Amino acid sequence: MRSDEIKRGVQRAPHRALLRACGVSEQDFDKPFIGVANSFVEIVPGHRHLNRFGEVVKQGIREAGGVPFEFNTIGVDDGIAMGHGGMRYSLPSRELIADSLETMVRAHCFDGLICIPNCDKITPGMLMGAARLNVPTVFVSGGAMATGNDGAGKPADLATVFEAVGRHARGGLDDAKLLELERNACPTCGSCSGMFTANTMNCLCEAFGIALPGNGTALAESEERLGLARHAGAVVLRLVAQDVGACVFFTQESFDNAIALDVALGGSTNSILHLLAIAHEAGIDYPLERVDEVSRRTPCICKLSPSSEYRVSDLHRAGGVSGVLRALSRRTGLLHTSAPTVGGADVGAVAAGASVLDPAVIRPLEAPYSSTGGLAVLRGSLAPRGAVIKTAGVAARKSEHTGPAVVFDKEEDATAAVHRGQVQPGSVVVIRFEGPRGGPGMREMLGPTSAVMGSGLGESVALVTDGRFSGATRGLCVGHISPEAATGGPIGRVRDGDTIRIDVEKRTIDLLVDHGELAERSPKHEMQRSAATGWLARYARSVTDASAGAVLL
Repeated sequence: MRSDEIKRGVQRAPHRALLRACGVSEQDFDKPFIGVANSFVEIVPGHRHLNRFGEVVKQGIREAGGVPFEFNTIGVDDGIAMGHGGMRYSLPSRELIADSLETMVRAHCFDGLICIPNCDKITPGMLMGAARLNVPTVFVSGGAMATGNDGAGKPADLATVFEAVGRHARGGLDDAKLLELERNACPTCGSCSGMFTANTMNCLCEAFGIALPGNGTALAESEERLGLARHAGAVVLRLVAQDVGACVFFTQESFDNAIALDVALGGSTNSILHLLAIAHEAGIDYPLERVDEVSRRTPCICKLSPSSEYRVSDLHRAGGVSGVLRALSRRTGLLHTSAPTVGGADVGAVAAGASVLDPAVIRPLEAPYSSTGGLAVLRGSLAPRGAVIKTAGVAARKSEHTGPAVVFDKEEDATAAVHRGQVQPGSVVVIRFEGPRGGPGMREMLGPTSAVMGSGLGESVALVTDGRFSGATRGLCVGHISPEAATGGPIGRVRDGDTIRIDVEKRTIDLLVDHGELAERSPKHEMQRSAATGWLARYARSVTDASAGAVLL
């Protein structure tokens, strides 16, 4: 066992002394040592319950014959960090989480690992760490929040509240109604109830095979979720006995499966950024072009909030991730059905054992929302290295847009301009210097995109940025423009009034300015931003382009 390094031999007597002080008994030295990476933090509703959840996981490990050792990671709540400087720390926290897993597992020679993530950057950070470590690993997430309501019985979630702020700013909603919505939209602990980044990534864990069926959709406060927690211990002990490392579940085929599920669900654009980063850690060559190849052949058969009124609880009721995999498996070439899973069955067997219980939620392949996936990669003169868009959140009649640029050098200025009514129909809002290096930290633009939707401009205004979007964003919003403004990308040369053309069907995004004129314009990548200090300064010096996953080198 890997843990023999710290518990066998005369020279390890000091180590055993310290382990005994941690409660390790004489009999425990013959058992596998299992790390439990828990992301419990009290300020994140998706994680507030994970201290109790971790106890269930540890009990399952003990019952299966292992010795659990729990440790914690940090966690940033994107919703709370949204719209101010705190969001600069969200994406960088992914790297710290991956580093913390590497540090704890390598330093203490754990034989196996159970990861308990849930929200935002925590799940991808742990996936990156698991790929880097390649020890036997099982993911068991904290589960989704129950669907909220607007106070009058209509389903609601966090995205509903953000968009309501935009309506309120334009006089479309009074203070009392906004407060009523605020009090009812997020009723329980758990990851926000739509198909935002957290739930997207927790669903993709099932497609990778590194989590058990139900991981992506079983609600946080449910017996089924607790059952997954208890069972994880037996699963990881079996993987340890068979020496099945995590990278068995990170192959080019499993990445194809994850992307296929992602675009079939119309998941968060952030997932592409994270999948590229996980592939980097696993040593898998998975370029952005392959993401689009998978998307082009995979139909979008499920839409959840913010793209519809369905939530994760509806998807779970309809058959969950396994139900979506079953639907996809009916067409040859959409899934690699022989890919393994931690449960022992391959992906094909998981799909074959599932059912689609509500075809309104999980549509048949013959009646998809679209014949191609709910995410797309665009390229063109504005984004030579690529950009991403959530096509599942775009109305079909708005798949093409040409209009004059309205340029902002930071998120707050764009949001304020929309709220003041300074953005006109037909415009293309450009928000730059918000990329991985320029932000630094590549903030999410849920504030301005929600302002656009809440102000009634969602059908007439496009928005492009070298920053990111929350999974709660919808509309004609193109993010991850690469290269970013801070590294001299074309988006840094855009001026007010320049014409930008977006064509989702053709997968293009172009700045319609003469090449010679554009070359004469001085890029603004030297412009002075608020000086980054501490960890963010180090991050800005080392982070790569979004088209490469915004990883650190």
